[in-house]
Amino acid sequence: MTFRPYPGFTIAALIMVAILVGLGVWQLQRLQWKEALIATVNGHMTAPAISLDQAMAMSADEVQYRKVALTGRFDNDKEAYVFTTGAGGEPVYHVLTPFVTGGDRTLMVDRGEIPSDLLGPASRPRIDGQTRVVGVWRLPDPPGWFTAPPDRKRRIWYARDLAGIAAADGVTLAAPVLIEADATPNLGGWPEGGKTVVDFPNNHLQYAITWFGLAAGLTGVYFAYHVSKGRLRFR
Repeated sequence: MTFRPYPGFTIAALIMVAILVGLGVWQLQRLQWKEALIATVNGHMTAPAISLDQAMAMSADEVQYRKVALTGRFDNDKEAYVFTTGAGGEPVYHVLTPFVTGGDRTLMVDRGEIPSDLLGPASRPRIDGQTRVVGVWRLPDPPGWFTAPPDRKRRIWYARDLAGIAAADGVTLAAPVLIEADATPNLGGWPEGGKTVVDFPNNHLQYAITWFGLAAGLTGVYFAYHVSKGRLRFR
């Protein structure tokens, strides 16, 4: 075999192949990280509920997606509603209500979804007095650049803007988190809890295969070009 590579083309090809292989390796590392994250979250979701004191003593990563049991009362006069769409595209609202625990600590509870015709506390049975809530501890995403401003008169928000909702009613939260209530039936069946969604897209293996495939393809083009120019011959 004789091989007389073009110097400039060879250097450029080596750089490109190194970059593509590096991207593939990075995606494999991301794959390991994502699989570990999914395993951790699944473990948190299936673990027994912990107390508020236990939750408050944990780090943000340790407590995220854990079930927490609270005992106290809802501050029903400070309900807020977060607009979203249901499974069929219909408008629904998440009911966010401050929950005052026995130790006078307040958490914001996402009690679940209601249809638009049940907007407002007068349209549903109230839960007054001492009650127990079990829900998932979540750090909500902040509003985006394109999130519509809230309709403060109707108490409707278009993102779970925890800081904004709490500030609007002068509520001081013990922790900047939402407790997403489980599917335990409410009075009259509404709000409908158990709406926690755990969705971590995991396409890193496909991305890694793509990058490695591009690196292999570029290598093939490199050698084929030299063959076509008579600079790579097999004897």
